Amino acid sequence: MMAWMNQDAWLETLRTGRVCYYSRSRKKLWRKGEESGNVQELKAIYFDCDADTLLLKVHQIGGAACHEGFRSCFFRKIHPRDLSVTIEGQRVFDPAAVYGK
Repeated sequence: MMAWMNQDAWLETLRTGRVCYYSRSRKKLWRKGEESGNVQELKAIYFDCDADTLLLKVHQIGGAACHEGFRSCFFRKIHPRDLSVTIEGQRVFDPAAVYGK
């Protein structure tokens, strides 16, 4: 998945060992798994050559990082020849059952 962090999210992640992000739409910290239970335990931290992007390796508890119920948020594949889209992978959970939406 891809998400944003601010300094507070970064510090909480380091302090707790559970990944915390910053929700730009809600303008608040987003503790991954606070609704779904699918938390991310921090395993390793890498940064890119420009030192402006982090890559976090995590242990994904609950089997899914995506709020749509898939293991990964990148489950839609675009085929360059005709721009058709296919879904790859299976849902790990039903989002309506987890989030009640």
